[in-house]
Amino acid sequence: MGSDRIELLQGTLDLIVLRLLRPGPANGWDLTQSIQVVSKGALAVNYGSVYPALRRLEARGWVKARWAASENNRRARYYELTAAGRKRLGVEREAWERFSRALGLILQAD
Repeated sequence: MGSDRIELLQGTLDLIVLRLLRPGPANGWDLTQSIQVVSKGALAVNYGSVYPALRRLEARGWVKARWAASENNRRARYYELTAAGRKRLGVEREAWERFSRALGLILQAD
């Protein structure tokens, strides 16, 4: 029997990170754990993927970063959505929902 894990489609990690930052700031470790928990283990993303995504989102102005102490009192970089990031999340979410509906129609076609 194969793995129940799903491979991420190109571009979906940015959407996932933006969505997970919506409630408030998080560091990279928190995000990797949240992805696994929220997806009920279906998605496992490693740090090597999350940090480049965060840097890419920061370069686009969709997240901002600051240094702060983590729960275990270590220095960590925390990321949070900017106003532009919130707007982009809405755009990306709408695009994903349109794509998902279209794909559903194709998969249900006889």
